[in-house]
Amino acid sequence: MMNNIESLFDIAIEKIKESERIYIVSHVQPDGDNIGSILALWIAIKKIKDKVFILKTDDIPSDFLFLPNVNEIKEFNDEGKIDMFIALDTSDENRLGKNKELLNKAKTIINIDHHISNTNFGHINIVDSNAAATGELVYNLIKKMNIPMDKDIASCIYTAISSDTGSFMYDNTSAETHRIIAELIDIGIDKSNININLYQNKSLERTMLFIKSLETLRLYFNNNVALIKVTQDMLNKANAKMEDTEGIVSFIREIAPVEVGIILKEFKENEIKVSMRSKRFIDVSAICASFNGGGHIRAAGCTINSPMDIAEKLILDELKKVF
Repeated sequence: MMNNIESLFDIAIEKIKESERIYIVSHVQPDGDNIGSILALWIAIKKIKDKVFILKTDDIPSDFLFLPNVNEIKEFNDEGKIDMFIALDTSDENRLGKNKELLNKAKTIINIDHHISNTNFGHINIVDSNAAATGELVYNLIKKMNIPMDKDIASCIYTAISSDTGSFMYDNTSAETHRIIAELIDIGIDKSNININLYQNKSLERTMLFIKSLETLRLYFNNNVALIKVTQDMLNKANAKMEDTEGIVSFIREIAPVEVGIILKEFKENEIKVSMRSKRFIDVSAICASFNGGGHIRAAGCTINSPMDIAEKLILDELKKVF
């Protein structure tokens, strides 16, 4: 697998060197791994190329506005051809949202990701489910390009990896992860400032939403499953945004008897996004796959186009087969 990834890196680097206009694209509801990865790669390629752009697909969560060059993430402005389209941390085309239509205009598509459910939609697919985060793959790509790893790149990659490993707590954290992080710290990143921004900077709105969401907490299957709901009404009352649900599902998974934590998020009346986290033995990506979703064994998601109560019943019926 690693030899294959290495050869794909080489092919990708040659294509990057050949390309004039390069677009690096975020995904819908961007998380730390996505934002950190696209910024790190943009800063790196910008050292060797003039025309490199980052495309905004959704609003950037406030948690990541401290990152260097975050203002470079902009709406698509059709100023010319797309020689290269680079998707990071994006398991399928639909995760590209409105920018999905640009795939047809791109001469070369590079798809870099660590989700086992990736659909390999690129011309070059650098997909490694053993990587703890897409940030790890971006780190290796930048090293292989012989581009110096400065503090800005290192800060973005640290953010990407820390975000997707639950601050290095999740099972996906490997010895290699820690080796990469050690090098980033040696470069001189301000990890204290990064960690405060990521984990110790909750707004009052987010806090109020957290309190309201806990009122919906229900336990099922002998307390093995914890389920929580966030509705549009709750968002309005807390004056919060959907991005403020970040961290809630991980919190309820931490309850002692709980194996699976679930959050149901009402985007529209008939559009419920489901996020699942497991602790030890349940493969939540398999459960989400039943609803055309996916992700990782311990962290996955899907969308159910039904009202909240029906979505809840469908999820619980699927979990009943497991428990």
